[in-house]
Amino acid sequence: MAHSAQKGKLLAIIGDEDTVTGFLLGGIGEINKSRTSNFLVVTKDTSIGELEDAFRSYTSRDDIAIVLINQHVADMIRHVLDSYTQAIPAVLEIPSKDHPYDASKDSILRRARGMFSAEDLR
Repeated sequence: MAHSAQKGKLLAIIGDEDTVTGFLLGGIGEINKSRTSNFLVVTKDTSIGELEDAFRSYTSRDDIAIVLINQHVADMIRHVLDSYTQAIPAVLEIPSKDHPYDASKDSILRRARGMFSAEDLR
């Protein structure tokens, strides 16, 4: 934990090549001493199991504060996102170049709305 306090917390990203590349160019990429990265580029060959493993890995690390995931990728592992209930790391679904954001699919946003409106709990 001292390591995280000294260096700050990281963003993790799971997404298509364009999205991940953009964030890496912005400086979020890191590979730690055990050669574990904080990003996963999803291609047509990436399996659902790999996505689930990456998501679970990022959400269990104490050096990650936010996990960004392309919404179309999140749809592939929606059952895992729906069962995730921790506040930190926060999970944010983001659009990609080819897939616009759809608020109705965002499980975290639906849960947050449910906290404020009885209608959304139905």
